[in-house]
Amino acid sequence: MVIENLAEEYERGRLFFAAEDYIGAARILAGVVEAAPENLASRLLLARAYYHSAQLGRAEAELRLILERDPAEGYACLLLGRTLQRQNRPKDAEPYLRLHAAMTGE
Repeated sequence: MVIENLAEEYERGRLFFAAEDYIGAARILAGVVEAAPENLASRLLLARAYYHSAQLGRAEAELRLILERDPAEGYACLLLGRTLQRQNRPKDAEPYLRLHAAMTGE
């Protein structure tokens, strides 16, 4: 993908997400992330689309990659905790939810 098209695809994925077409957003954003894997904003939006479309294993994988690259990404901690909770893994979720609370003061 050309850089200009990549930005357009990201925006298209964002619009699908805003319209609550999470599966469509995930399809678009997966291509964006494949073309620019270092872009954490695209990866985080992809993880959110996976989460909202109940593709929890994929959401977890993306969130773990984000936290590997940026351990201070508070929203990724929160979303990973919630993803693990939805997978009925509350013990696994606890550290991420505590970390998010420590980062945000909640």
